[in-house]
Amino acid sequence: MAKIGFIGTGIMGHPMAANLQKAGHSLFLSAHHDAAPADLVAAGAIALASPKEVAQEAEFIIVMVPDTPQVDDVLFRADGVAAGVGKGKVVIDMSSISPTATKAFAAKINEKGAQYLDAPVSGGEVGAKAATLSIMVGGDADAFERALPLFQAMGKNITLVGGNGDGQTAKVANQIIVALNIQAVAEALLFASKNGADPAKVREALMGGFASSKILEVHGERMIKGTFDPGFRISLHQKDLNLALQGAKELNINLPNTANTQQVFSTCAAIGGSNWDHSALIKGLEHMANFSIRDK
Repeated sequence: MAKIGFIGTGIMGHPMAANLQKAGHSLFLSAHHDAAPADLVAAGAIALASPKEVAQEAEFIIVMVPDTPQVDDVLFRADGVAAGVGKGKVVIDMSSISPTATKAFAAKINEKGAQYLDAPVSGGEVGAKAATLSIMVGGDADAFERALPLFQAMGKNITLVGGNGDGQTAKVANQIIVALNIQAVAEALLFASKNGADPAKVREALMGGFASSKILEVHGERMIKGTFDPGFRISLHQKDLNLALQGAKELNINLPNTANTQQVFSTCAAIGGSNWDHSALIKGLEHMANFSIRDK
């Protein structure tokens, strides 16, 4: 069993760390920002004062924080992970951040003699709790093989995509597809309801055809019931689409539908919905239509 440092025990990180613990691995947590979760500590996790101390104790150091600046801080602050790593250690960033920044972070960690994997995930809170996450990995094959048992404790669909940065690139692509599918389902249900049909029955009918999808199944139900507690916050999906649109600018390509979906997320944020689940994108469309599918 491995000695694992886990930094970032929020909506996603907490159940991911718990699943590693259930698999028999030893956990070291950093209390530099918030107190370590009591349930993990009660089950044997050791809380340390800083990311540096976590990196000194652990063989694998997993980071699961919201965005690129937070990863930069955890890794390279004065008492950060980089100050505690060395030969034989593997740093695994499972956050969803900039592919370009990831390559720079990996180079700095490699200079310390450690290996670096970017391994963002898809599957949301449900997948984190059920240990069924899809994990997209960038980095060296030997580091991937060493970390594979850890990934298998947290997910099911685990793919080494390529070198450092390629895992994050795959995650950005994933977030484009998810966002556009959420908007497609939201527009379809809004159209059906405004036209007088029962959106629940329309969803039921579509689930048996070519339009069926996980988004229609899970998020379509959320849209109909109005259950928008996160899961995955709109603000975080906005962050991911910003990465997509910035990357598209750097690559000199156009992502018109991604840009449009980002505008609808911005409408949600403008009416107070930054912390709603991303399935609440429908509320942005409803706001523009002055009509709700749940008010019939």
